[in-house]
Amino acid sequence: MALKVAARGRIPPFIVMDVMRAAAQREAAGEGVLHLEVGQPSTPAPPGVLAAAHHALDTDVLGYTLAFGLPDLRQAIARHYAAWYGVDVPVERIAVTVGSSGAFVLAFLAAFAPGDRVALADPGYPAYRNILSALDIEAVSIPTGPETRYQPTPALLAAAGPLDGLIVASPANPTGTVLSPTALAELTGYCRDAGIRLVSDEIYHGIVYDGRAETALAADPSAIVINSFSKYFSMTGWRLGWMILPEDLVRPVECLAQNLFISPPAISQAAAIAAFDCTADADAHVRRYAANRALLLEALPAAGLDRLAPADGAFYLYADIAGIGLDSETLCRRLLAETGIAITPGTDFDPARGHATVRFSYAGSTDDMAEAANRLGDWMRRLPPRTRTG
Repeated sequence: MALKVAARGRIPPFIVMDVMRAAAQREAAGEGVLHLEVGQPSTPAPPGVLAAAHHALDTDVLGYTLAFGLPDLRQAIARHYAAWYGVDVPVERIAVTVGSSGAFVLAFLAAFAPGDRVALADPGYPAYRNILSALDIEAVSIPTGPETRYQPTPALLAAAGPLDGLIVASPANPTGTVLSPTALAELTGYCRDAGIRLVSDEIYHGIVYDGRAETALAADPSAIVINSFSKYFSMTGWRLGWMILPEDLVRPVECLAQNLFISPPAISQAAAIAAFDCTADADAHVRRYAANRALLLEALPAAGLDRLAPADGAFYLYADIAGIGLDSETLCRRLLAETGIAITPGTDFDPARGHATVRFSYAGSTDDMAEAANRLGDWMRRLPPRTRTG
């Protein structure tokens, strides 16, 4: 007799991880890969973070911490909000988490009940939708496009019917678009008036190419804000994030965190205290991303991919491939097999329309971006003649 498999585990895969596996198989066979698929810096954590980790290994027992993290780290996060945004965040409302992924699980469990309706923009980060689905929360897709800079608006939310929550990301994955302070204030105001719980994903803050992204806390102190050490601080594998909670969710999230995770990794927390003193290193990486961005913004249109989402921040370019004559998953498979370039199909981010889009990550080295641009241009020129119809 076959044993039961719970329906909550039957969610779609995170396709970029499948692309990473295919790329790893190619590398294991001795063939090179240019990694433009994965959204992670190609650089290690800053030297100050590594030094703090070595010190903790030599001097600390590294046992459990409090469920919400080390007090010194939470205080450092509070100082960060004061310095960067001019926002006063009480330490008691700061929860250190097992990556931003752990923060999303905790936030969704605490804020929403099975059957609640939570809106999110398409295209958008696929784990939002899949975590919500696993928790029996309805993910309400809000189709967006160039006319709204791929971000939700109050008008789009009003058309979606009754909502219990909204997830926004600025800068966004996969598009890189940033909400202006005015647009963010309009969204937070609409949610506040409509009784919609706002979850703001701010993990790409610090990686913006003109100005600085605003935190949702500046417009609405009751927003749930999620951030991470993974992107700006180049610490993806350390699996450490944080969350700013409204007062009514502090104790519920703490109880969930105690039972689900006990605590975030102790060594990662000890090291991350030093991260906020390493902004010079992080900003140097952002300058490299800016150079990579400029290179691809010239190379992709030259190769025939001239319909790109505004790349305000993060390290992604989201490209329309509707006129090429290949769906996105076929294009990505062929591109990897025939050129060694790994990119991600848009179906990961937009199940309904992603067959006509792909995402390029430019978090790697500038040399790799230049080589990828050359190979992509050559490959595109070898494709049969095509007519853009999208």
